Amino acid sequence: MTDEIRLGALYLLLGEALLAIMGAIIKHLSDDLSTEQIVFFRNIAGLLFLLPLLLRTGLSELRTQVWYWHLMRGLVGVSAMFCYFWALGHLPLTEAFLVKLSAPLFMPVLAWWWLKEPAGRYSWLALFTGFAGVAVILRPGGEQAFTYAALIGLAGAILAALAKVTIRRMSQTESSQRIVFYFGLTGALVAAPGAMLNWQPVPAEGWLWIALMGVVATTGQLALTKAYRIAPTGKVGVYVYSAVIYGALMGWFFWDEVPVWTTFAGAALIISAGLINLRGAPKKA
Repeated sequence: MTDEIRLGALYLLLGEALLAIMGAIIKHLSDDLSTEQIVFFRNIAGLLFLLPLLLRTGLSELRTQVWYWHLMRGLVGVSAMFCYFWALGHLPLTEAFLVKLSAPLFMPVLAWWWLKEPAGRYSWLALFTGFAGVAVILRPGGEQAFTYAALIGLAGAILAALAKVTIRRMSQTESSQRIVFYFGLTGALVAAPGAMLNWQPVPAEGWLWIALMGVVATTGQLALTKAYRIAPTGKVGVYVYSAVIYGALMGWFFWDEVPVWTTFAGAALIISAGLINLRGAPKKA
């Protein structure tokens, strides 16, 4: 293992750990706040973090000729965020993380359908294998509430995949800062009315958790970005599944959640699908 791959793997493990902590914070906040409030605060935190960068580069960085793509990416992305945050409040952490991890499996198929990018046999095999894993987690014939929550999480995963394909569609002309800014702005504006209508009093310690959510989420994204810049995705991508371990440990420690056999079976299928997807990825990815 080269130094670049080793360092990339460490950054990826760190990033996934921080995003797992963010998921745990969201689950904790869901006891007191509405999903709309949490989505609103999450997007506001992202905008506040981006503000110093925009002040340094200037507001000209925000000029765009493809506002409609930003609007689409924002609406689809915030819809995915609503689904994921709601699922975090109603699912065990491990299951919520597993359903979220199915998102990359849908990307090659969506890119094939929309951008006419070729989808090889590995992509289709990964999709069917991953979908089988999600089906196991859904537990057909099991608890209805659990199945409903998992379906919401799966819808969020598909929407997240569509949002990422939209980013690919406009990445040739739009900078990362511009994409992130308009996503945060759209998310905050969309979530604001629902947050006002479903406003719950924020406990004093809740503001500390909200601030911590913004810090760990932003730092986690920076760590993931660093990981993929210094190491090939095909070499370190498998480490994203460390989120399942983090979720299982935090779910057990803080909420006494003990994974059942269907969770392990679904995890095995989804992780296998991810490995198949990486196996079929282009060598330059």
